[in-house]
This record gives sequence, C-alpha cells and structure tokens, in this order.
Amino acid sequence: MKPGETGEADKPVARLNHEEEFERAWTDPCNTRIELPPADINQVLARYYRTNKSLTFTRTMLWDMEVKKAFRPDLYIPSVVSEGSSRYWRRQTASGGTESFLRCSRQRLRLKPSERGLVLEQVLLNPARQSATFIGAAELLDSDGNLVRAGRGQPLFHVEHSVDGGEFRPLNRWRIVYLTDRPERKLIERFALAKEVRLREFVEIYIRRDLKIELTRRDLS
Repeated sequence: MKPGETGEADKPVARLNHEEEFERAWTDPCNTRIELPPADINQVLARYYRTNKSLTFTRTMLWDMEVKKAFRPDLYIPSVVSEGSSRYWRRQTASGGTESFLRCSRQRLRLKPSERGLVLEQVLLNPARQSATFIGAAELLDSDGNLVRAGRGQPLFHVEHSVDGGEFRPLNRWRIVYLTDRPERKLIERFALAKEVRLREFVEIYIRRDLKIELTRRDLS
C-alpha cells in the first residue's frame, strides 16, 4: 500500500444496529430460539459451592465479566472456543458509551461437538443496558482487508448476554437464535440437555481468574 492510501479494513462500513438485528431475528418464527432461565449467581454460589473467603457476587462484577468475555471468549468459555483462536479488530466507541468491534474464533459445533468451525461475529457492548450482543456473519473483512468466511458446519447464529437484577442479587440472562428455515428441534434439545444447576463456566472462571478466590464444587451425591 502506498503512503496516503486507505486499506479495505479502514473504509467506512454500513452501520449495524446490533440490538435491532437481534430482535428481528428473535421474532422471526422460522428461526430457532433458545433462552436459558436467568441464573441467580449468589443463590447458586451459596447452595453448590465453597469459597476460601466470603464472596457476594455483584452486578458490577457480572458486567465486568461479560466485557472481558466478549474480548477473550477463549479464556472464559474454553469448552466452546479453542484456546488462542479468538481475536478482535475494528474497535469503535459511540455516544452513550457503547462499544463495537468485529470478532472471530474457532468454536465447537453444537450438534457435532467433536468438530470446530470458524465463527465471525459483530459485537456490541452496551453498558447502559448492560448487554452484549453478538451478530453472526457469513463473511467479514479482517484487519488487513482480506475477506474471511465463516465455517458452514452449522447455521449462523446471534447471541445476547445481559445482566439483570439488583447490585447484590445479579441475574445472568442468555439468549441465542439460529437463522434457520424452520425451528430445529435437535438444536433446542441440545441446549435443554446442557442445562445444569451449577454456575455457568465463565462465572466460575471469572471468580477464580479475576477475583482470585478459590472455588470448590460441593458434592451433590
């Protein structure tokens, strides 16, 4: 590239309203929608875990975790995202404190967990709503302006992570919508089987990694 020229990755792109796009997909009856029950972090902690020091998990902590996870999903959901495979680019801030960027990672396929595929996402962090929205993309330009295509092992999907509840009783909310021709029962059943009583993986990791608190699962037998 000659001095003064603009690379493809630096050219303006059409502005995406991530939250409207998610809701548009969510309300489409052809798509496959899954919403997990909200997780009461402190209730689950008290019932199913022991810690080496007193811990009251706060809403502030939960949002901090969501932001960190958005940038480094391989650190916070290693059961899904391959180690070292995630990276982000085109980080931008807007009025109101929202922040957007593009992200890629290699993720485990939901219906073929032994296989991995490249996932491309357009990310929005909204601190006012304390929500993180991930809009899946079939292709994106990378930071060097090269066209990158997502894997085709599963339908494109959008995800929303959000924080609810009071400061001292935070709730973790999670929705995912797959872009399908009709609701796929196998995908819905896959998430139904994944439900468990313990904290979600990323919360356990945040407590151990970021809060430096030892966390031991209670024996439920």
